[in-house]
This record gives sequence, C-alpha cells and structure tokens, in this order.
Amino acid sequence: MDLLRPVDAAVRRAAKTFLRTARHGALATVNPAVGIPMASRISLASDSAGAPVFLISRLSGHFGALESNPRASILLGEPGRGDPLAHPRITVFGRARPISGEDRALIRHRYLARHPKAELYVDFGDFSFWKLEMEGGAFNQGFGKAYEMTGDDLLAPVDPKLREIEREAVEHMNDDHADAVTLYACGNAGRPPGTWTLACLDLEGLDLVSGDEVARVWFDPPLNGAEELRPRLVSLAKRARSEKSQ
Repeated sequence: MDLLRPVDAAVRRAAKTFLRTARHGALATVNPAVGIPMASRISLASDSAGAPVFLISRLSGHFGALESNPRASILLGEPGRGDPLAHPRITVFGRARPISGEDRALIRHRYLARHPKAELYVDFGDFSFWKLEMEGGAFNQGFGKAYEMTGDDLLAPVDPKLREIEREAVEHMNDDHADAVTLYACGNAGRPPGTWTLACLDLEGLDLVSGDEVARVWFDPPLNGAEELRPRLVSLAKRARSEKSQ
C-alpha cells in the first residue's frame, strides 16, 4: 500500500509557503565525533529560489559538523493545539554550503528583514551564512496527507535582473508606498492590520513581515522577468483596494 499521495500544484505551493515564511527550524547534521545525527534550532530566511538560509557561528557544534559533512536536513512547522502530529510540517534535505561574495549582501538583507536583532552580530567574524541546497523533502499536511517532494517541486526560477534590483525595490516600497504594503498584507494575504513591511521579492511572489509574523503573497501567474514587477505590484494594490471597498 502506497501511503504517499500525488504531488500537484496546490501541494507545491503549500510546501513552498512553509519554506518562504519560516523564521526558524530544526537543523540536523552528522556529529563528526560520534557519527550520529544531532539537531539544533536555527533562525531561517530564504534565498531568491526559496532555499533555506541560516546564520551560524563557528563556535557552534553544527558549524564544524557541516564543514566535516555538508549533508543536512531541516524540519519546519509549528505544532498547534491538540496532537502535534495532526499539524503540517516539512523536512527538507540536501547539502549545505557557506554563502560568500555578492550573494552574501542580498542574503544578509533578506535575513535581517526577518531577524532585525541579528544586526548586532551578523558581521562578527565567527558568523557565516549557509544555504541548504535542497535535493528533496518530506511534506506532511496531517494524517493521511504525506508527500514526497523533489528539489524541483520546492524551488523557484531566479531572474538575475530581479535579484539586482530587489533591495532597491523593497526599500522603495517600504519608504514611499507603505500604504500599498499594508494593502498586500491585509487585502491580498488576508492578515490583520499591523506594522507590515516588505521583506523580499521573487518571481513567484513577495514576503511581508510584522514583528514575528510572516505573510506570503503569490503572483498569479508568476513574473516572467523583472520588467513585470512594477505593473504587478500596482495590480495587486488595486485588487486589494477594490475588494476592501466591496
């Protein structure tokens, strides 16, 4: 009896939402001293493709573990009331690698948008950003709803031009169009009012933050390139205003 259910577009989006909105997870690495797994809680963000990125210190046990053996997995998901196994969660796995060069600047910006207090230590010499290059995952939406995901199921295409303008576009929206950002959160994402800011952008959507809350707004259909970003953002705001007035 096959206990796994077929993966469709709705399942892919639900799994990607987990990855895009997670602020923390449990990182499992192989302890080089004894050869057994060890798990540690880490703070998370994502890169443009949706891969988990995290900031860890060289003084931590999992830093040395990843240097010795880059194979790792990350468990994401928040248990709610009642049986914790009845709530959705996803484990993604692959190989972790440190982030450096030009990629670090964008990842730093994305990470601090979710974890602003990390600015106190993000540039310390013993801290490094890492990315989990996902090879697949196990997604469970509750009893009887288990899915085997591939890396292609979980990752999005990346437009280099959008990556180049992302930080400028995010800062422009937050500085000059805060009303539109609030509309995205309350109208498009269905979240309650709050101090919402735009955290990051990608071809498939945008992420918004308000304190510890993260909301995802999906572009339907996804953008084909950076040139479609501005008209799509205008369209989202118009739609949210229209629905609000009804």
